[in-house]
Amino acid sequence: MTPQDMEARIVRYGDLQPCKTAFIDAHTPGSDQKENFTIIGGGVSESPDQHVHIAIPHGFNIGAAGQPPHCRNSLHNHRTAEVFFILKGRWRFFWGEHGDLGEVVMEEGDIFNIPTNIFRGFENIGTDYGMIMAILGGDDAGGGVIWAPHVIKDAKAHGLVLGDNGKLYDSKKGQNLPDGIKPMPLLTQDELDKVDKPTPMDVIGGYVRRYLDMKALGRSGKPVKVIGEKGLIRDKPGFEVDLITRESASEEKHKHDRPSVLMPMHGHWRVDYDGGSVTLAPGDTMSVPENLMHTAVPSMTGEASLYHVVATDDAAGATWKG
Repeated sequence: MTPQDMEARIVRYGDLQPCKTAFIDAHTPGSDQKENFTIIGGGVSESPDQHVHIAIPHGFNIGAAGQPPHCRNSLHNHRTAEVFFILKGRWRFFWGEHGDLGEVVMEEGDIFNIPTNIFRGFENIGTDYGMIMAILGGDDAGGGVIWAPHVIKDAKAHGLVLGDNGKLYDSKKGQNLPDGIKPMPLLTQDELDKVDKPTPMDVIGGYVRRYLDMKALGRSGKPVKVIGEKGLIRDKPGFEVDLITRESASEEKHKHDRPSVLMPMHGHWRVDYDGGSVTLAPGDTMSVPENLMHTAVPSMTGEASLYHVVATDDAAGATWKG
């Protein structure tokens, strides 16, 4: 692997290319300032304007959402995992068809493996532009987003229509549904009745983990298994997530039989691999090729942590209840 080849598999935070029309609520006041980023894989964007930074299949997708204060992402549902960790800012997550079944406020480094089959949304409640990084299950990320009915109705009033082909059409740009394409149907009451309505204890207790707690566990000298069959969050979403801290980073070279992803949270990290070396900063995303021997260790003093993601043989789908 040459340094040039490796650079093509690194997306720098400062080079992220946003899309402001990725989803149906892009013109809805309160949501119209959000930016969506598709870093690895095709993601779930409904817009042809979305830029894909790395198209190589990994068994999961990596994305991000950036929002100014008071901007929110509308209530939606997914068929596969949607995992967020907070890179910058302070965020409120809420769930239920109308966002009134529960909420949790999360800080930098905290992680949330949102269960499938619930409506969820999120809002930047900090004082500056915030960024959350996302991991979506499956190469096709479950085939798209399922929106709460009121979101589709509100969007239509602001010029956006979602076709039943999963593509977005903007009447403000003179776009109309193509022949043979109908508007995405609203969920029926019977379908809404089948959407889960978990309690705050169910969601927060089972699927939220705090950075400071995980950092403390990392002092044992071993990476913290955050999401996995035997993780702090017990799930099999088609991938596993570890938190690696300064204390648990190893200089022993290793490899994976499939692509893996490194996502620094704090500090700078030096990645040595057969063929070269590179340094990553918070917000950067690196795809490490399969079977490439490598190490990742902090390159400077101070706090250092990164999230490591690798696919498993488990099929992406509904949240595991084992």
